[in-house]
Amino acid sequence: MPDTPLLSSCARAASATEARYRIDAPVETRAARVVALDERAATIARSVAAHPWASARFYVCEGLATGDGDFLLRTLDGAPALLAAELDGAHVVLMIATVDAGAGCAHAIGKACWERAVMTAGAVINEGAPADLAVAALRPHARVLLPTADENDVVELLTALRV
Repeated sequence: MPDTPLLSSCARAASATEARYRIDAPVETRAARVVALDERAATIARSVAAHPWASARFYVCEGLATGDGDFLLRTLDGAPALLAAELDGAHVVLMIATVDAGAGCAHAIGKACWERAVMTAGAVINEGAPADLAVAALRPHARVLLPTADENDVVELLTALRV
């Protein structure tokens, strides 16, 4: 029996000898668009936007279709933005809702993302009140849907998406 202890495969993989075979590729961030669908959701989006993000842009849905069928958004500082232009280069769109008031906007975002093969996610933040209507409004338009009572879950979701 050797005088040195046997190393597990995990310990061997962490050794300097094995490290030369490791591929250290940079983690690619995803370009995210975060859209608040109602007023309380806009407050949550402002709080989430205060975190350091590599490639997230935050908007509030105005819910108005333009003459050419596009949809009007506003940045958190109030500047107008068109949905179609904001989806250029986007990898994922996260819609935040607290009530079902943004169902029309969710439909427009879902349709535009489907046409462009952009992943959609939804977060329904509802502290104590039933979230059934907001979940029903987002469910057809979000491939991933997170009903939660904790707005910090939005931060966790964006972190998991590597934004």
